Amino acid sequence: MTTYVIRRMLLMIPTLIGITAVVFFVMAMSPGGVGGSLLNELGEMEAEKAQAMREYYNQRYGLDKPLPVQYARWLNQISPIGFETTQTAEGVKFGGFGFKWPDLGVSFSKGRPVIDLYKEALPVTLLLNLVTMPIVYIIAIFSGIYAARHRGKLIDVGSGVTLLGLWSIPTIWAGVMLIGFFASREYWYWFPSSGLNSTLATQMSFLPSWSGGVFERGWLLDRCWHLVLPVACLTYGGFAFLSKLMRSAMLENLSADYVRTARAKGLADRVVLWQHAFRNSLLPLITIAASIVPGLLAGSIIVESIFSIPGMGLLTIKAINARDRELVLAGALIAGLLSMISILIADLCYVLADPRVSYD
Repeated sequence: MTTYVIRRMLLMIPTLIGITAVVFFVMAMSPGGVGGSLLNELGEMEAEKAQAMREYYNQRYGLDKPLPVQYARWLNQISPIGFETTQTAEGVKFGGFGFKWPDLGVSFSKGRPVIDLYKEALPVTLLLNLVTMPIVYIIAIFSGIYAARHRGKLIDVGSGVTLLGLWSIPTIWAGVMLIGFFASREYWYWFPSSGLNSTLATQMSFLPSWSGGVFERGWLLDRCWHLVLPVACLTYGGFAFLSKLMRSAMLENLSADYVRTARAKGLADRVVLWQHAFRNSLLPLITIAASIVPGLLAGSIIVESIFSIPGMGLLTIKAINARDRELVLAGALIAGLLSMISILIADLCYVLADPRVSYD
């Protein structure tokens, strides 16, 4: 098992290089190139100032170098093993080769270290996904099992039609509708329309409390209140799809020979369902889990943009619009790493769900 995990982790390195290389060259060869929006602003400056600014970008980020050289410099910059680099007035100077601290660079558009920007944005996106994943799987498992146990009945047909309808709704449309109805004073003003906390949240106590006969919801409850609509947007499509998958897997296992044998031995229905059929029905859900995480990361881009949540998605959208190479590449690197880690975790979960699976 340990050898398998180490081998998979080593294989992540060329995969990440391939992902970032595609993103880098597509951005560099697109109309306007890297930093296109920033360079377009130079047209409004005086000729001398525009030329000085262009030379600064070329020296600071090496935009005048050939594309393979620019990408190689970026790889050296983020790698823990490589050449030490020093920023000077003439450009980047390379020092000795060895171990060094990885550096994601400085954002073109924001003028701040990329690692600082993602330290602020990544926890927000992870929070959304960590809240969403358990909700998706809990609803999917119980609704799928219930539908399978009542196959062909009204609850099965009705839930099937409802789930198919939910799965067909685009996330961007659902987000706009939720804001329009549940965050609008014209209808039901139940939830906030943007952000993760109220303006005065920092002045609240952490937990809900009563003060002078007035209820104060506290920072934690305020955060949960702001998360309701974004989490709803990220959740409905996932559990709609997984519920149908769980139903199909459960029906297949309930009709298997080993389930009939267990029932013939006189085992209770609960034991047959949860200890025999359910465990084998988890295998398709584990397989899909590897693709659910990247899907949630991609979906969070839309949700964070709609609800103005300062996470990785909103930061990535702004970086793409500004052609901010450092931010976009760092986002692709982080998203690719999280996706591959989720695939590795899904593979390891096979061992827990099925004793026949072994990586030794």
